[in-house]
Amino acid sequence: MDEIILMSGADPQLCAGGPRPGPGVHVHQAGVSTELLHPGALLGLQASAKMATSGRSALLSSTSTGSKSTLETSNPEEDDGQNLWSTILSEVSTHSRSKLPSGRNVLVMGEVGSGKTTLVAKLQGVEEYMKGRGLEYLYFSVHDDDIDDQTRCNAWVLDGDLYHKGLQGVAVPVDAISNTLLLITVDMSRPWNALDSLQKWAAVAREHIDKLRVPPETLRELEHRLVKQFQEYTEPGSGEDGTPQRRSEEEESVLLPLGENTLTHNLGIPVVVVCTKCDAISTLEKDHDYRDEHLDFIQSHIRHFCLQYGASLVYTSVKEMKNLDVLYKYLVHRLYGFPFHCPAQVVERDAVFIPSGWDNEKKIAILHENFQTVKADDSFEDVVVKPPVRKIVHEKEIQAEDDQVFLVKLQSLLAKQPAVTAGRPVDTTSRAPTGSPRTSNRSAAANVANAMPQSGQTSEGVLANFFNSLLTKKAGTGGPGTPGGGNNTPGTVRKSGSKLGLSDVQAELDRISSRETDSDLPNANETPATDGQDT
Repeated sequence: MDEIILMSGADPQLCAGGPRPGPGVHVHQAGVSTELLHPGALLGLQASAKMATSGRSALLSSTSTGSKSTLETSNPEEDDGQNLWSTILSEVSTHSRSKLPSGRNVLVMGEVGSGKTTLVAKLQGVEEYMKGRGLEYLYFSVHDDDIDDQTRCNAWVLDGDLYHKGLQGVAVPVDAISNTLLLITVDMSRPWNALDSLQKWAAVAREHIDKLRVPPETLRELEHRLVKQFQEYTEPGSGEDGTPQRRSEEEESVLLPLGENTLTHNLGIPVVVVCTKCDAISTLEKDHDYRDEHLDFIQSHIRHFCLQYGASLVYTSVKEMKNLDVLYKYLVHRLYGFPFHCPAQVVERDAVFIPSGWDNEKKIAILHENFQTVKADDSFEDVVVKPPVRKIVHEKEIQAEDDQVFLVKLQSLLAKQPAVTAGRPVDTTSRAPTGSPRTSNRSAAANVANAMPQSGQTSEGVLANFFNSLLTKKAGTGGPGTPGGGNNTPGTVRKSGSKLGLSDVQAELDRISSRETDSDLPNANETPATDGQDT
């Protein structure tokens, strides 16, 4: 009689018609012990198996029916909870697979010396850097703590010389225009150039975008995106985290129209105007007599420009580290979509921050209330005038020579001079009479000598000169010995006495002259006899 073996996990050899075990042999396979069964028992076993299968299917159908009825009668709050968990899990799964986008660009423009490279270096966190020419490449890091990812934002700094404006194509090609932000710097230490600088660099950017030949559909999409972002701006809330207030779906669907003079010059890319060196405002007040109304006048014109281009405005100071963190967060917000919770700031005159979409004509008109000597309609160039250039006169620095060099020069000068004898030098040359305090007296004596009769002899001249000199001394000193020249004689008597003395002296001179004439006559007679005796 044939035997059939019922096994769980039968051996492949048995199934393939291999050798079968003999009668009464037990087969152990997969931990199941089976015995050889009679065919009748096999039929009963098959029937019981069918009944078990049908019972199990009935149990499963009843269980499924009961579960369906249980789900149908479950609480709606539990359904919401399950949906919330499903949403959270799906978001986590999505964020875990997402990465920060790369290829974002910031194109920096501005005048020479306006602080472009210094500003980007501070955003990068670099203290020492080298300035280049033409087109500089820098970057600053962007880190997302939620997904623990980090990337770099490219920063292209264009030279302030318009000769290099063609290099914009390297920084911003046509396929990167949608991922680019334009940053224009304004030097607040020279505010009289602010408006002209903004208009010049905005025109350079407009020219470059036109040369890129962006498809019209893409350009319209970029412009529409900028308008929508401007209209959808919401003021950050007053909560602790600074999150903006939620708007209802109806409010979100309604967008306010653009105001007057708003986005009239749409470049299709975000624009940020950064006023650098705002710490120089105090210097403007001190050196150039700037007042609050002048600063408000400058701010109003810059804000009007920002309205026309849909730009943001940030006052910064690298020296005082003002608003640099606000600028970094805002750039990351516009390029990478990070949340931004900083409100507008217009109170501090050197730390102004106005995000795109916040400003309008009415808010700018508030600045006009402080105008006293200027008007809102005045020309910018007429009010903010470039001060005259003051020539700084640098005093020439005198450097002392070395001692030895000075002594050598002095020795050479002394060697060139003639030798000087010891004592008072005697001048043997005849000197002409020079002016002295006694010139008037000598002239008077000379007049007296001229009044005397000229005898033509030398002795008379010598005697006359001798008496004239005595007369001059006594007449000047008024001492004793002269008529009327006593010590106690008054000035009037002294003057009259001097006149009398002159007449007496004149008489004495006449007498001496006549006596000498008489004595010369016998001498002349005796001279031949003497000569004869000697002969």
